[in-house]
Amino acid sequence: MQDARLHRPCGAPRAALYGADEREALPAQPVAASLGCGNPTAVAELRAGERVLDLGSGGGIDVLLSARRVGPTGKAYGLDMTEEMLAPALANAARAGATNVEFLKGTIEAIPLPARTVDVVISNCVINLSVDKAAVFAEAFRVLRPGGRLGVSDDTLSPGQRAERGDYVDCIAGALSFAEYRAGLDAAGFTDVEITPTHPVADGLFSAVVRAAKPATTGPSRP
Repeated sequence: MQDARLHRPCGAPRAALYGADEREALPAQPVAASLGCGNPTAVAELRAGERVLDLGSGGGIDVLLSARRVGPTGKAYGLDMTEEMLAPALANAARAGATNVEFLKGTIEAIPLPARTVDVVISNCVINLSVDKAAVFAEAFRVLRPGGRLGVSDDTLSPGQRAERGDYVDCIAGALSFAEYRAGLDAAGFTDVEITPTHPVADGLFSAVVRAAKPATTGPSRP
């Protein structure tokens, strides 16, 4: 998988997607580096004391906002695959004085955390970049604790544009249709899947809020 924040053609800075209070609470660097399509920290409705994992954390804005939301008794992990992204993310965490964050090097298809580690998985327009989305969904399910939840912002295609995805590149070409996204999450074991389009990005392409839950009790084949 390509690094999400270095290869997003539709990844112009999207700081306006965050509230003024959120932007003002952070150093300028992570806010300026935001290339997502939504605000997954709000989507996931984070609570104090929770452990949260951001898939494709980039410059770290969502990790830092998550760390503020979960507070000192919680923890926020950020996962990215290149030193070029991890280095500024670590610097941004230091600037923000965040002590309850940890950045990990790895891919979202093979998350370097044990099973049942986090309460919440978030992501900001990164899953659509993966060439193996089934692995991403399975890994997100694996690292979630029973009763945990998924709350992401991502790009999705309308059914009419699904067959024409080859006309686009990178983040648009990788987008799933609403039905494909739901089917992928269902296959991984998620329940209560909700996909809500938020705003158009291109003809037939929408940014969307995706929510799902890991059942409080799971069978032996799904840790």
